[in-house]
Amino acid sequence: MPRPHVLLSAAVSLDGCLDDTGEGRLLLSGAEDFDRVDAVRAASDAILVGAGTLRADRPRLLVNSEARRAERVGEGRPAYPLKVTVSGSGELDPGDPFFTTGGERLVYTTDQGALLARARLGAAAQVVALGAAVDWAALLDDLGERGVRRLMVEGGARVHTQLLRLGLADELRLAVAPLVVGEPAAPRLFGPGAYPGGPRSRMRVLDTERVGDVIVTRYAPTVPGTTDGVTAADRYWLRLACDLAADCPPSQTAFSVGAVVVAADGTELARGHSREGGDPVVHAEEAALAKLPGDDPRLAAATVYSSLEPCAHRASRPKPCARLIVDAGVRRVVTAWREPDTFVPGADGMGVLAQAGVVVAEVPELAGAAILPNSHLVTPPTAS
Repeated sequence: MPRPHVLLSAAVSLDGCLDDTGEGRLLLSGAEDFDRVDAVRAASDAILVGAGTLRADRPRLLVNSEARRAERVGEGRPAYPLKVTVSGSGELDPGDPFFTTGGERLVYTTDQGALLARARLGAAAQVVALGAAVDWAALLDDLGERGVRRLMVEGGARVHTQLLRLGLADELRLAVAPLVVGEPAAPRLFGPGAYPGGPRSRMRVLDTERVGDVIVTRYAPTVPGTTDGVTAADRYWLRLACDLAADCPPSQTAFSVGAVVVAADGTELARGHSREGGDPVVHAEEAALAKLPGDDPRLAAATVYSSLEPCAHRASRPKPCARLIVDAGVRRVVTAWREPDTFVPGADGMGVLAQAGVVVAEVPELAGAAILPNSHLVTPPTAS
């Protein structure tokens, strides 16, 4: 099952602080923004906070609007989203409001922490051990298996930092309050570390709105991964490639494919789709690469996203797309769908790429989107 869409939600001051150093919690938002957060919670399948946030703020993580709870129930969902916390030690207080208020509760911890958590919590929450250490990828896989499609993460700073550093956050919604904290020891939203793309990596602004006296901006990560592991940014770019496939002129004898070439810093370099520009035989990767100089130094660290596995054989051009990618110096490819035997039996573009030293990542959860514009040529997989 696919991992959930991971939304990081936070409010900060103008100087990036989550709180001040006083005893009470600093309220950065007003009533309008609290209602916005309540709506985001209502649209989520699960809400996650770290154990440190439970101890410091004692949040209930409820949908406060009765109308929104009723709407969830009317849709066949529970009134409250699943509440999730993460604790390496398992040292949790069963009297915390997280465990005593509405909604099912789930605790992720280590093998050692699970022993303590189960002893302390009893039936207050289901406890899941992730191994010797907390494995965030395994945690998201487990939530996906449970049917969680949208996960809202409300903190704290350590959790937000880890998910962003690991490339597992699909979106950041940041409310910026019009005040300055100014205290050197005040907690900041993100800590130092090796973020995807390096210390100056950029994110894409999705939209911005004013809510009361705060400004809420939505960001999406765009820096590609570097291994065969798939990041949130990889899924973003591959979805775009799948969308581009819908722009292809229809054909009964060739697949509709979209492709995007993205630099290591998350800059889109080129895009293309099958039969682009009236050329009846041009392929998506071929069309995209043709828009770049052959000696473009950015290609060596770029990633090619293709909705369909790049072809290994073709009759219409001297070189198949897998060879074009290798010759361009590209060293990473991400694809959603392996080429079926419809036109070329035994196609293995991924094998050609791998043999040439290209890192290949596959995102089968997006195969359905890649197949959709080709449904007249193949039978789409049955949803499970």
